[in-house]
Amino acid sequence: MRRGRRISVDVGDARIGVASCDPDGILATPVETVPGRDIPKAHKRLVEIVAEYEPIEVVVGLPRSLKGGEGPAAAKVRTFAKEMARRVAPVPVRLVDERMTTVTATQGLRASGVSSKKGRSVVDQAAAVVILQNALETEKVSGRPPGETVEVVI
Repeated sequence: MRRGRRISVDVGDARIGVASCDPDGILATPVETVPGRDIPKAHKRLVEIVAEYEPIEVVVGLPRSLKGGEGPAAAKVRTFAKEMARRVAPVPVRLVDERMTTVTATQGLRASGVSSKKGRSVVDQAAAVVILQNALETEKVSGRPPGETVEVVI
């Protein structure tokens, strides 16, 4: 397991959840929810977060269908991740499978007593936590960084 903090991003149409982990990669915690409707402004804020946290990589959740295919949402996230990789270089950006993370996050929030109305503001952060925790577990088990690297296009 590589040592170093990571940032994870759950890209949604309205909101972008952000999470981080400790330098030992043990525990992922929520950071903030970035408004997602203004993409340039969202990228600017995410670049600020990356500069503040100094991660060894940024992990972006890639929405796939239950069968593993990619649709319009995945294409949108790939475009978002390419721009992010360009803006945060030399910090690498990786795409990881995020199937069921929002469902898992929502169930976890409900189980802890958070109402659905109140949960909307934090479900994206919780999904980013699930994405990052899954990525950390994958690396611990496989010994390799999770997902696929986003190539930087300048």
